[in-house]
Amino acid sequence: MIKKYIEENEPRMLDELFSLIRIPSISSESAHKDDMVKCAERWKELLIAAGADKAEVMPSEGNPMVFAEKCIDPKAKTVLIYGHYDVMPVEPLELWKTEPFEPVIKDGHIWARGADDDKGQSFIQAKAFEYLVKNHLLKHNVKFILEGEEEIGSPSLEAFCEKHKELLKADIILVSDTSMLSADLPSLTTGLRGLSYWQVEVTGPNRDLHSGHFGGAVANPINVLCKLIAQMTDEDGRITVPHFYDDVEEVPQEEREMIAQIPFDLEKYKRAIDVAEVCGEKGYSTLERNSCRPSFDVCGIWGGYQGEGAKTVIPSKAYAKISTRLVPHQDNEKIGQLMADYLQEIAPKSVKVKVDYLHGGESYVCPISLPAYKAAEKGFEEAFGKRPLAVRRGGSIPIIATFEKVLGIKTVLMGFGLESNAIHSPNENIPLDMIRKGIQAVVGFHLHFENEEGGI
Repeated sequence: MIKKYIEENEPRMLDELFSLIRIPSISSESAHKDDMVKCAERWKELLIAAGADKAEVMPSEGNPMVFAEKCIDPKAKTVLIYGHYDVMPVEPLELWKTEPFEPVIKDGHIWARGADDDKGQSFIQAKAFEYLVKNHLLKHNVKFILEGEEEIGSPSLEAFCEKHKELLKADIILVSDTSMLSADLPSLTTGLRGLSYWQVEVTGPNRDLHSGHFGGAVANPINVLCKLIAQMTDEDGRITVPHFYDDVEEVPQEEREMIAQIPFDLEKYKRAIDVAEVCGEKGYSTLERNSCRPSFDVCGIWGGYQGEGAKTVIPSKAYAKISTRLVPHQDNEKIGQLMADYLQEIAPKSVKVKVDYLHGGESYVCPISLPAYKAAEKGFEEAFGKRPLAVRRGGSIPIIATFEKVLGIKTVLMGFGLESNAIHSPNENIPLDMIRKGIQAVVGFHLHFENEEGGI
């Protein structure tokens, strides 16, 4: 029935999606401020048409939010669907094979900015909702919240959530803004790493010194900085900061077994990035290291003379930018302070060390035992013909942790993106078949959500 509905309504659905895509809602460019409002208003119209009882464009500290809801029964459970209507800039324009904001269907794909991230994926949620409403299959309440600042870090979302806790009250949040392993290997994202990021400044003498006159007698800030960094990890690849691992959550064995099932060619992986060998924390696989274990990286380091030729100086200062990816239950601000304290503790008295905490974000994990996760799993299995793998991602989506912190609600990440969809890049696209299967999978989630014990 769902396949027939999609087939019969696909021309209309695509026209609706294209009406969103044609609006250049680039949040990072002030020239598109009016387009942000225009896109929000268009989403409001489409959600009403899909079956929402009400929808409104609401002010925030930045771009407007779109809120909509369908109340089936005040006593029933509620699913809150999140998405974003802003998109990334299109540059370099010359690399696009089509006009970024004029969607084209070619080779079974829609080509346009926002085709996947996140207009296409949010549209999947809206059309699944439409099908359920039109066919009187929806047994629980549904709310939508769509923001226009995700691509610039969602600066207004937390304050909006704090202000509208009652409005956004729900039992589970559903998000389509992540990816699968491949079109033939469906997967559900179950974890996202958090982040802490610092800039370290090491100061030695009050000015650059002649290395002949002072070399060997005065501490060189670059030398000291390198030694400090070298002390941050041990021979087993573990971070040495005291109490760093106190709150680290060990990955359940069941999930480690699922990670081990993910097809992974280590030799191909090494060839792709041109390295002879991989490294990392002892006792964990590469896929575990880059997704569900903490990491430590120097993202930049500089100081002293860097011009052409030679200049024999001991620099006055040296700098580094350092990041750690964090796992569930590690508090980014707590880690930020632990790192700063440790660097001060191990620094020699011959230099002064300044540590600035630049920014961070919380990690997130969705337990695969969560009933709502099980509902999503069944929806995927029905749409794609195989059980999806549970996959943790190494990157960060701070808004997901914000939802849990402010609203106290878990999120299920039902993403339908593919690596080949080229989000954030020229020639962004999404396969038409992925939209069709995505709608089927989300419909399956809602139908099974009612039947899973507790539903959340």
